[in-house]
Amino acid sequence: MCKNINSLNSYFTNKSPEELLIFFLKEYKNRIALASSFGLEDQVLTDMIVKIDSDTAIFSIDTGRLFPETYFLIDNTNRMYNLNISIFFPENNAVEAYIKQNGINGFYDSVEKRKECCKVRKIGPLLRALSNLTVWICGLRRIQTITRRDVQMVEWDSVNKLIKINPLVYWTEKEVWNYIKDNKVPYNVLHKKGFLSIGCQPCTRAVAKNGNIRSGRWWWENFNHKECGLHK
Repeated sequence: MCKNINSLNSYFTNKSPEELLIFFLKEYKNRIALASSFGLEDQVLTDMIVKIDSDTAIFSIDTGRLFPETYFLIDNTNRMYNLNISIFFPENNAVEAYIKQNGINGFYDSVEKRKECCKVRKIGPLLRALSNLTVWICGLRRIQTITRRDVQMVEWDSVNKLIKINPLVYWTEKEVWNYIKDNKVPYNVLHKKGFLSIGCQPCTRAVAKNGNIRSGRWWWENFNHKECGLHK
C-alpha cells in the first residue's frame, strides 16, 4: 500500500485537484465520499465533485454546537447543487455522559477534556461515516497550521484503515478564494466577519486581520494542540 501511495503522489504532484478527483471518483465509485465541514476548502471540493460526478457521497458531522450560519450554509449548499448531504450526529448517551462528568463547557478546563469532547462529538460520528468507505476526501492544506505541514495529496490513514486524499493540499488561501469567486461557490458568511476557520460555536472566534488561519480555533490552547483528532 505504501509503495502505491508514493507512486500516486508522484504521479499527481503537478496535476490539478480535478484530475486527482476524476481518477479517484472513477476508481472507487460508491466507496468514496467527501467529508465536509462546510469550510472554504470543502465548499470548493463540493463544487468540483458535483461537476465531475454528482452522485458522489458527501457527509458532514453535526456536533450539536455549530453556528446558525453553518446550518444556513448546509441548506443553501443542498439547494444550490441539488444535494442531500448526509449528516452524522454524536451518540446521545456519550454526550450526556460527557456533560454529566465535565459540565456543559468542560472543554475549556484542559486539553484532555477538550479532546474528549471532540472524541464524543466528532470522532464517534466520523467512524460511523467512514465504516463502508475505501477512500475519504478532505480539504486539508499544508499552510493551514504547523500540524498539517507534512500532509500529502494521497495518504494511507492507518487509524481508520482507508485512503485519504487531500486535493487542495498545495493551494494557497488566495487560490481557494479565487475559485470560490470565479465559480460562485456558496460559503459561510462568518468568513467575512473575521472567522478564518469555523468549527463549533463555543470553540471558534474571529481573529485579527492577516492572523493565522487556525488561530481562532481553541484559542485558549497552545498552537501545537489545534487539532480535534479527525486528522491524525
